[in-house]
Amino acid sequence: MELTSVIATTGSSFGFFRLVNAGVRELPTPESAHRNVWKWRNISTSFVHSFITAIWAVLCFFLHPEMAEDLIETHSVFSHALVSFSIGYFIYDFFDMVLNQKLSQSWELLFHHVVVITCFGLSVLSCRYVGFSVVALLVEINSVFLHLRQMLRMAGIAAGTLYRVNSMINLGTYVVFRINTLAWMTRWLVLNRENVPLLAYTLGSVGMAIMTAMNIVLFYRLLRSDFLKSSTRETKKDKDKDM
Repeated sequence: MELTSVIATTGSSFGFFRLVNAGVRELPTPESAHRNVWKWRNISTSFVHSFITAIWAVLCFFLHPEMAEDLIETHSVFSHALVSFSIGYFIYDFFDMVLNQKLSQSWELLFHHVVVITCFGLSVLSCRYVGFSVVALLVEINSVFLHLRQMLRMAGIAAGTLYRVNSMINLGTYVVFRINTLAWMTRWLVLNRENVPLLAYTLGSVGMAIMTAMNIVLFYRLLRSDFLKSSTRETKKDKDKDM
């Protein structure tokens, strides 16, 4: 893809997610989410991005399996467009948070977005490491369930079968598509050190270290919130019954 195509795809993506957000605004908002309508719209928009990107990333490797053998040079227009599309979303979400949320509440995600936009931007502009970027986007498979969890909680459905099933799938996909994927990417960077320029290697290494730390913290929070607390409550109920 030429520079004009990258700009067009990224810009179209930015506009698309603005339209998605506007569309969510027209839909009924759960009563329990009225205290933070902006967050409801933001998470709903993020859910749409994750759903599209998760399917798109899997299709990239399914339609062009040769890309998995060479994550540096080999890529397709389809995969290049995916990375450009995601840049548009992250730029959109960055400004959405800056304009609507306090910095103290969003600085972690803002920093995450800056790292992603920088790494993905270098990839699409140089037409290198596109396959590596698509591997990184496989984490969006987990994000589908992660965002759905937030939406269920905001809608006041933080209990029951649907929430429990989603919590288990969320935790399972978190380990497989987020922690394991980042570990594999870090390993790939180390093994291919000689084939990666110093700047790209440094950006990649720093990015992986930051993402890994953030994901470990988030995993602990999810585990504590959805499983450890519920187990503690159940144990307390059993003790109360025995008394």
